[in-house]
Amino acid sequence: MSEIPLKPIGKEDIRKLESALITMALFSPETLQIIKDPHERLTWVDSLYIAAASFARSKAGVSISKIAEELGVTEATVRRHVKGDSKAGEIIIKTYETISKEGFKIEIPEPISEELNKVKKENEELKGKLEKIKKMLNDLFNSI
Repeated sequence: MSEIPLKPIGKEDIRKLESALITMALFSPETLQIIKDPHERLTWVDSLYIAAASFARSKAGVSISKIAEELGVTEATVRRHVKGDSKAGEIIIKTYETISKEGFKIEIPEPISEELNKVKKENEELKGKLEKIKKMLNDLFNSI
């Protein structure tokens, strides 16, 4: 990913900052804990997007009323997210601070990493079985 503009100028910069905020925030331990609850998951990702979009636009100097109009939410919602008065807004602000201090980075949490390794191992085993089946079929067709 290219450099993340902390003070975006224009739509492309806003999109870059917004994307970085959403991506990093989604993989934060705090967010992963929240979205484990299926009832929270339905609304949480949307809230996180609105918070990131509001915050990125506010950093570009877009007015609260314009942000609310663009995102189809109330001005009060935008203000809550931008000030960090919502949980999603709080996480986005923390994420922004992390990006400004350490840059853009995603650390895959251990449970996800373990699951990924398990799936990779199963995939390799299935590939081996498939190769055996291909060889058996090839041998069968050659013997006919």
